[in-house]
Amino acid sequence: MKVLFAASEAHPFIKTGGLGDVMGALPKSLIKLGVDVRVVIPKYKNIKDELKQKLQFVKWFTVSVGWRNQYCGVFQYQYKGVTYYFIDNEYYFNRDGLYGYFDDGERFAFFNRAVLEFIKQIDWQPDLINCNDWQTGMVPVLLNLEYKNNEFYSNMKTVFSIHNLLFKGSFVPNVLPELFGYDYMPLTNGSVELNGSVSFLKGGINYSDQITTVSNTYAEEIKTQQYGEGLDGLLRCKSDFLKGIVNGIDYEEFDPEKDNLIFKNFTWDSISDKVENKLSLQKELGLPQRAETPMIGLISRLTHQKGCDLIVSIIDRLLQKDIQFIVLGTGDYWYEETFKNLQYRYPDKVSANIKFDNSLAHKIYAATDMFLMPSLFEPCGLGQLIALRYGSIPIVRETGGLKDTISPYNKYTGIGNGFGFKNFNSNELMQIIEYALTIYDDKDAWNNIIRQAMDSDNSWEKSAMQYKLLYEDVVKRP
Repeated sequence: MKVLFAASEAHPFIKTGGLGDVMGALPKSLIKLGVDVRVVIPKYKNIKDELKQKLQFVKWFTVSVGWRNQYCGVFQYQYKGVTYYFIDNEYYFNRDGLYGYFDDGERFAFFNRAVLEFIKQIDWQPDLINCNDWQTGMVPVLLNLEYKNNEFYSNMKTVFSIHNLLFKGSFVPNVLPELFGYDYMPLTNGSVELNGSVSFLKGGINYSDQITTVSNTYAEEIKTQQYGEGLDGLLRCKSDFLKGIVNGIDYEEFDPEKDNLIFKNFTWDSISDKVENKLSLQKELGLPQRAETPMIGLISRLTHQKGCDLIVSIIDRLLQKDIQFIVLGTGDYWYEETFKNLQYRYPDKVSANIKFDNSLAHKIYAATDMFLMPSLFEPCGLGQLIALRYGSIPIVRETGGLKDTISPYNKYTGIGNGFGFKNFNSNELMQIIEYALTIYDDKDAWNNIIRQAMDSDNSWEKSAMQYKLLYEDVVKRP
């Protein structure tokens, strides 16, 4: 079986979030299961230089974007057994960053058509194209409205994966004639229309053969008004074709036994070495070196969605206790400044690192005792999975993938790999952190939680098998 992943980012080349991680890890797990998997992303300016230099030119051709004919170059690179293709056009992609430009509609209209054109140009015929988020949402639309008339594409199937429903890729109605050469029929019949705009995401949902999302709970949540972003009615109609498969993490990249970015490697059998990571990180960040003081980590985009409001509203109360709080991330200016101010006011307790730093992230996972993820919503979440792997106990709000992967600790049964609270409420967050701190004082109980956390299986192997079975089912459909 041949599968093409179409996406807007992929690790290790370039990423802004969880989608990039998935595109780096899931394909190589599917390769091991005997699936011929390839990935296509735009050839951005900011792809890591050491990798960019190794890309091999394949060919070039032109792609129509409405009335324009645009150059399209194809490059390729083999990474861990997976062939990655890169769609080149300097006008669209030779810019800093990936998204947020005034002409994103045009940039990704070009990319969507280029995805379908290049496979014919290189004469590689996938059985199925797995599209990801709004940036590739028009691939199923183009395939069904236009390309299936061509024998090369006639049996091709599509899966559309929703990583975050919040981003809908909405543009003014005239993108249909201007960028795709279509009339307004897809808008007037409602198949791509959302609040009077053309939504690439809605197009992907409507025209694909199967919809997936990144956890079972999130698949249920998005069918409700609270989480559905105006698409809950459509997703309820499509519920027979909607499946949640929880993300995994790359166990080679995140392995406390072999990780060369942390201060000291450890396993469950040498869990006492985790303390060495804590003491070394305290020293590096200029905090007092105290092995017994509970250290709480936050690695996140600093936004409302990630629950920063809740943290900010309780943090002064929390810092009256004997704890240390480590923040790593960037986001909304107000949160960035608030965390910086906390460091200024509590220099012995808070370290605010307002940046992206992969090496420091690994050190925080390895050093901290607890890991905060009080998200408003969280389709899957990777932070809690990595934290489990490193024995940093997640404290999460029970939503989306957080609910699917974290089993709240029960002190009476001794079962659980983390702590959870239900309502998006700062008092509930405070209560659950206080509860976790009382359990932390009982070393036997705490070590029991660490063992269960580190024993949790969140590798891609399990999820990849579910994807493979799903693909086989979709390809067989008439």
